Amino acid sequence: MAVTELFSKLKDILPEIHMEIKNSSNHQLGNAGQVIVYPKSEEEISEILKYANDTEKKIFIEGGGTKKGFGGEIETADILLSLAEYKGIIEHAVGDMTLAVKSGTTFNEIQNYLADYNQMIPLDPTWPQYATIGGIIAANESGPKRLGYGSARDAVIGLKVVYPNGMVIRTGGKVVKNVAGYDMNKLFIGSMGTLGAISEVTVKLKPLAKYESVIFLSFPEGNLEEIRTFAVSLLDSMMEPVALELLSPSLSERLTGQKQYTLVISFEDVESSVHYQEEFVKHIQPKNTRITIHQQKEAKDFWATFYTIAPKGESGSETEAALKIGVVNLDVLKVIKECDVLQDIHNLLIEAHGGLGHGLCQVNLKGADEDILAAIHQLREYVKSLGGYVIVKHLPYSLRQKISVWDEKPSYFFLLEGIKTKVDPKRTLNHKRFVGGI
Repeated sequence: MAVTELFSKLKDILPEIHMEIKNSSNHQLGNAGQVIVYPKSEEEISEILKYANDTEKKIFIEGGGTKKGFGGEIETADILLSLAEYKGIIEHAVGDMTLAVKSGTTFNEIQNYLADYNQMIPLDPTWPQYATIGGIIAANESGPKRLGYGSARDAVIGLKVVYPNGMVIRTGGKVVKNVAGYDMNKLFIGSMGTLGAISEVTVKLKPLAKYESVIFLSFPEGNLEEIRTFAVSLLDSMMEPVALELLSPSLSERLTGQKQYTLVISFEDVESSVHYQEEFVKHIQPKNTRITIHQQKEAKDFWATFYTIAPKGESGSETEAALKIGVVNLDVLKVIKECDVLQDIHNLLIEAHGGLGHGLCQVNLKGADEDILAAIHQLREYVKSLGGYVIVKHLPYSLRQKISVWDEKPSYFFLLEGIKTKVDPKRTLNHKRFVGGI
């Protein structure tokens, strides 16, 4: 079916829905659509999916577009379902500290709304001014503050999901104490939109911290054993850092002006508690290290900058890649060190950071295509030797044809394949976007 014919057919069936034809089929990152539709209600989302499923059209889902380069073996679908106009607060139970919100609402819009009630969603995604809550949940995204906040699986208590056949289901509930049966939320969190379009997200909230600070602890001598010893002492103490993130020298230079391994230690609490924990860090500070502390506004400004260092999901003049690496907590030290070595070997700019309390690393690479692919292969082999994994979170479409975004199929792949076949037998939704080409 020609694009104009598909557009006309959709307009006849769904005349009230905003839609357009865009020359986006050759987007550098892929995951584009011939016809873009912008539903404003859950009913419209259901109608679009049902039409695509009935006519065996392929459909991609997009929120703010920040994850356009994440996965996907197909360059262009018939329909791109954009949730950019599907946003807003559905229900806010202030006393119960829960919030139900439409999935196309950007993270910053939600946090700004909640700030008036001294509440927040305990998540810290990249590009929060563009990333939508639905996309964050679908990709199971989290940042350095995962140490103190937890992940999306900890925050989400309920979802509404539109299946490819148009049926709407609800998982979980609207209250925190909801323990009956299997937690269906976990089935959709991190599934990359391959099982259904998330239309509503219910999360539990936490109070806004009354005070916060960020400590930068720099290690001029680059002694990884010294960093390890300090991290163990802090993690084994009664202190409660929200983040304990190690920056590679290249990333530290960009963020702090110091080209050396730097620990970013974040505290959030009442002011007296934050200062007490700062003093504890000073007390166990290793010799020949340097401490800088940012309080309140400076701390917020630092994190605002930090969350924009990853690729945004746009095409650029220089090839970029982003990796998510999971290892045993303190093996993060080895991963960040290996990234520093690979930077010189492959003539790349590699900016890496990882959480010494949760074991997740983010690695951003810039440079020539072949150098990036070679570095990813080498880093993947190294991480495998540590018993970890590497997922490619951002890469141009042409390069995704040359490398496995998700690496080898896991031993439980047959379960994922079985669920996909049951829920979406026609492979209508986000086809080949997830593990093993699901």
